[in-house]
Amino acid sequence: MPDVVGYRAKIGVIVPSTNTVVEHDFARVRPPGVTFHSGRFLVEAPDLSSDEAFLYFLDLIRQTIPYAVRDIMTCEPDHILMGMSAETFWGGKEGNAAFLTRVRDIAGDIGITSGASACNAALELLGVSKIACLTPYQPAADEQVYGYFTECGYEVKRVRGLRCASATSIADVTPETLVEVLKEIDGDDIDAIVQCGTNLSMVEVADQAERWLGKPVLAINAICLWHALRTLGISDQFVGHGMMLREH
Repeated sequence: MPDVVGYRAKIGVIVPSTNTVVEHDFARVRPPGVTFHSGRFLVEAPDLSSDEAFLYFLDLIRQTIPYAVRDIMTCEPDHILMGMSAETFWGGKEGNAAFLTRVRDIAGDIGITSGASACNAALELLGVSKIACLTPYQPAADEQVYGYFTECGYEVKRVRGLRCASATSIADVTPETLVEVLKEIDGDDIDAIVQCGTNLSMVEVADQAERWLGKPVLAINAICLWHALRTLGISDQFVGHGMMLREH
């Protein structure tokens, strides 16, 4: 018998303990018969104020992510969605593949969405070749974002990192700041803009920006949700969350 509320799909969402945006973004979409179930992993060191702090942050979450995956599997989800993105860009395509393998070793034979995989799938579907990226990261992480997309075959014209000082302060970035940065990194030399960092509240801004920029603006939370739903065979379309959920 199917779950009476998640009768189409139960999606396990793995999020950092510091993240306040992912669950909000998914709750705004609310596909009928699809439920989201969060597994939080501990972030002991939320300081991201330098490259060194960022690398230490990653070292620690690599130890706690497996416990969140283990715990979320007890609700028997149909799909796992990684509600954090920095780690999935680390080490290029091979690094993302290795990350997915580590998660699958715990979760078993189940579909998994990572931020890196979802963004690449969306860009491939859109047929774009030249992009700019917006992140909340420090330079060390921006280099990984650049490397991943370059390895996937895209010409990355610009990566603009906001250098947020902590994992929680990412959620403090205002829509006004995001609009300014989008205008700064846009240009006739790019086909699309990709936003990384799941605690950056970008979905509504990206949806609006696609209209005045005249090109795709891929907010990572919307793209991860799109990827998970389509992987599950759920083709529902939604307005207000960007063109991928609206048109594809």
